[in-house]
Amino acid sequence: MSPPERRSVIDAVDQQLIDLLRANGRASYAELARQVGLSSPAVTERVAKLEASGVITGYRAVIDPPSVGLDVTALIGVIESDAVDELGVEEAMRAMPQVEDCWRVAGSEGYVLKVRVTDIPALEATIGALNRIRGVARTRTTVVLSTKWEGRHG
Repeated sequence: MSPPERRSVIDAVDQQLIDLLRANGRASYAELARQVGLSSPAVTERVAKLEASGVITGYRAVIDPPSVGLDVTALIGVIESDAVDELGVEEAMRAMPQVEDCWRVAGSEGYVLKVRVTDIPALEATIGALNRIRGVARTRTTVVLSTKWEGRHG
């Protein structure tokens, strides 16, 4: 079941703040204020409203995966069996630390996952673990050879 649709009314300044924060989540309110032409207190209030309304859901550090030993990235399509328990499958996939992103998709696959692992044997183990989840009929894996860009911010 999908969450209720949330539509916030954001104006051009809010959109500019969102774009600036997506590019640099550590920007100070003073720097944001200078770039959008408002006072720091006004920017602080706007950002707080964007956070409270759920438009901004959090901040995180973006790392270079190979620098922390995650040298293999793969996209794995998950094909469900006829008697699938979607919540059980989703909980099992969420519990796997190798699964970085999970998308529910249309088509022959029910989900597409982005996984990051140390090496090919770890990828093989991850695929095996996915295939053992009750409700998963099979998987289809695409290994990423190189990343040209990821997480585009503008």
